[in-house]
Amino acid sequence: MAKEVVPETARRRRRPTKQGVVLTERLIVETALRMLHEHGPEGLRVRRLGMALGADPSTLYRYFRGTDDLTLAIADELIGRAMNGWQATGHWRADLRDLGLRIYSAYLAHPEAAVLTASRVSGRGNEIATDETILGVLRSAGLPDPDVVRIYHAFIDQTLAFAALDAASLALPEAARTADEAVWQATYARLPAHTHPNIAATAPLLVARMNDSAYPTALDMLLDHVATTLTAAKTTDPGP
Repeated sequence: MAKEVVPETARRRRRPTKQGVVLTERLIVETALRMLHEHGPEGLRVRRLGMALGADPSTLYRYFRGTDDLTLAIADELIGRAMNGWQATGHWRADLRDLGLRIYSAYLAHPEAAVLTASRVSGRGNEIATDETILGVLRSAGLPDPDVVRIYHAFIDQTLAFAALDAASLALPEAARTADEAVWQATYARLPAHTHPNIAATAPLLVARMNDSAYPTALDMLLDHVATTLTAAKTTDPGP
């Protein structure tokens, strides 16, 4: 038998914590985001969170079944932040590009949380609403449903994969990240043409480009594919 979902108003701690605040699910998630940024994965320890909130750690179990449940709530919060204020323009390409960049940017704003959550499927409200929106944009463009699902799959996985990849770099210690970025100039740009002709020929371009994210380029390539698919669908559909 499914466990009854208790509304947040019924779960909320009625008395203020030692810091004079009333606990809510949103406050816990926001505090967890801050703790992840400050302490990495250690920030999701129940005891550490309880201390940051000025509450008994056991109180958190009134809101979440455990740290994994909290992780899913964080994932949903990031998606919600991405969609906050978004408005459709009615132009499928502009809307999809904006949605992709919004989701990518929301995750990169919290790189430690992005590494932890980008691979998760929360099944929560913000995630479901976002999926409904993306599928709606693709269907409104006139794509057949099999193409809608195929492209949606590639679109969301590409966005989250790049978010996780680039967030992992941002989450590195500054010295390690700086050292990684220097490799293109310090190593690749110095490889001789007689041993590495292709690298040597493109070295200036590699140095100029490779420390930037490839996500915008990959996103445009995907959108080009959508446009091609739409053209093909219109060509093969004789219409009424």
